Parts: sequence; structure tokens; C-alpha cells
Amino acid sequence: MLVLAFLILLSAATGCTGVTPRTDTSPANQSLAESTNSSVQKIEVYHFHGNKQCASCIAVGDLAEKTLQENFRNELGSGRIVFAHVNYDLPNNTLLKEKYGVSGSSLWIGVYGGNRFSKEQDLRVWSLINDEDQYSAYLTAVISKRLNGDLS
Repeated sequence: MLVLAFLILLSAATGCTGVTPRTDTSPANQSLAESTNSSVQKIEVYHFHGNKQCASCIAVGDLAEKTLQENFRNELGSGRIVFAHVNYDLPNNTLLKEKYGVSGSSLWIGVYGGNRFSKEQDLRVWSLINDEDQYSAYLTAVISKRLNGDLS
């Protein structure tokens, strides 16, 4: 029974995919991170999911949306931050799926600044879905850093 509980927790922590996390480390992303005078024009936060979602997958997306609505209302309203739940199984989302390199349920953050684009899959959110306050505090801190051009 303990082994089964561990396997369920492990699958939730890996986004129900068993896929290794991916971060784009291309020269464009490194340049954005190293540039101290580049301003961030836009941040995309996407909850990617398939046609079928487990409870953990739903929680990752719902908590991200709630966090952004509560803490970044002005940025959402101005378009500086964009949030969406994206079903990667739908043909009309193929380009976005390919742009981010999505292979399973996941939360991705894309940052546009200084004529550069940086993307990252945030895996830590999976371990925080059972504590809404910690999830919100963590994601708020990450988004705030990205808005200030800090990609570390």
C-alpha cells in the first residue's frame, strides 16, 4: 500500500508523464538572463494538459490561474502577463505545444524581453498543490522575478 501511495505521488510530481524536466538553455535564453538592461515586455504562463486530466494536473492549472488573478490582476489586464489553460491534444494548439516543447501536463513560463524569448517548465509547483498558500507564494515570487528580468 505504501508503495502504491509513493507511485501515485511520484507520478503527480512529474506531471503525470514520467518525463524529465526541460529547460531551454539556448543562447537566446542565456543572453536574456545575462542582460541587465533588458526590459521584460511580456510573460506567458501556460497550463498545458491533455484531453484527460488527473486531479493533480487540474490543481496545478487552477492554482496558477487563481494566483495570477489575485496577485497580477493589473498585468493580466494590460496583457503584460498572459495565462491560459492549453489542451495540447487539440490540433489548433500544435504550434504552441511545439514552441514550448510540451510532452505532457505541465506549467510553463515564457518571458519576452530585449528581443529574446526564454521558456521554462516549472516543476516545483507539483510539490505544492496540497498547500495553496505555499503554491501561491512560490509562483508569485517566480513571476515577480521574471517581471524584473531575473531568470535565475
